[in-house]
Amino acid sequence: MIEFKEFTLDNGLRVIVHEDHTSPMAVLNILYDVGSRDEEEAHTGFAHLFEHLMFSGSKNIPSYDEPLQRVGGENNAFTSPDVTNYYLSLPAQNIETGFWLESDRMLELAFSENGLEVQRKVVVEEFKQNYLNQPYGDVWLKLRPLAYKEHSYKWATIGKEISHIEEATMDIVKAFFRKHYSPSNAILVVAGNVTFDRAKELTEKWFGPIPAGEKYERQLTKEPKQTEARTLEVSADVPLSALYKAYHMPGREQPDYHAVDLISDILGRGKSSRLYERLVTEQKLFNSVAASVSGNIEPGLLIIQGKLNEGVDLQVANAAVETIVQEMIDTPVNEEELNKVKNQAETSILFSEIELLNRAMNLAYSKLLGDADLINQEGERVQAVTPADIQRCAKEVLRPTNCSTILYKAEKKEKLAEAEV
Repeated sequence: MIEFKEFTLDNGLRVIVHEDHTSPMAVLNILYDVGSRDEEEAHTGFAHLFEHLMFSGSKNIPSYDEPLQRVGGENNAFTSPDVTNYYLSLPAQNIETGFWLESDRMLELAFSENGLEVQRKVVVEEFKQNYLNQPYGDVWLKLRPLAYKEHSYKWATIGKEISHIEEATMDIVKAFFRKHYSPSNAILVVAGNVTFDRAKELTEKWFGPIPAGEKYERQLTKEPKQTEARTLEVSADVPLSALYKAYHMPGREQPDYHAVDLISDILGRGKSSRLYERLVTEQKLFNSVAASVSGNIEPGLLIIQGKLNEGVDLQVANAAVETIVQEMIDTPVNEEELNKVKNQAETSILFSEIELLNRAMNLAYSKLLGDADLINQEGERVQAVTPADIQRCAKEVLRPTNCSTILYKAEKKEKLAEAEV
């Protein structure tokens, strides 16, 4: 059980305090309710670009990292389709430095043309290295728009096109900040060796004066139900051919989310999973294969992916996967197999609570989902899933007409060049 207390400032900032006096450290985690799903299709990649810009200096602090490093702290951030999360840890006696730094950049960034240009180049290089010049790196640039036709999950967090970042203007950047980076659109978690009263005092001192800003109201286009199987064939100079299959599934806030998450575990979590045992160990069609869920707040994807052994035909491999998936639909899972993946899932939850920073992140995310105490209910929700839930969800989620498949064929550069001539 993770203990915490909550309060909300007049400007709308939601605050959670988790005391842990066994640690000499303190953590500040700020989750902004903005991700790549909140971008316009003509201007994608901005949530991720902003993650970088937030370290380029704020109104009163030209360098974010230097003051934090002087007091023994460290920081980082990440962007997802749903959220942007910033976090820092430092010795508890220096916690006020963290409040000073985070509140100043929530108040206003420096917004210099030079800072924008520097970070724009960093993100463009990241786009090239991780998505364009890396083997299989373009998979998510192709799989998302194959699976999503209307919803803004159809582009990757890095952006739909590299030109959107290259052409980012200061006006668009400032508008994005005003729209999303306000106290009313944020959740602050203070965790570690700090009392609730001290955390509240510092929060009111540093964040209280920041104007609330206009509350962003999300109005996203709903993805229609997929009613036909979709397939995309890709050829690239990669070591091995690969298979990617995506099935639409419930979002984090929906009742069947945990059942579908467990289906992915039964299919492809570890070497004892159905896909691995049959396709890697027994049939030797795949070099590796796994299944997972995207974990999105809104309806996301259950994804099966694997690298084939050399010489294996992609159609043969795909048919083998679909046979195992169909068995999941047709045959009820037994209690022993279900209990195994339930216990694996609960163990992962428990391990995620060991680190102070993870507790802070999970508290913020649970609050975003509607109730910070969801962090303490996750294990119960997993254990409540029944074999009947598994089969019912498998029939709905794993149906062939709900699947988008990429057949990623390995071909040497010479053959690709000949095909283009």
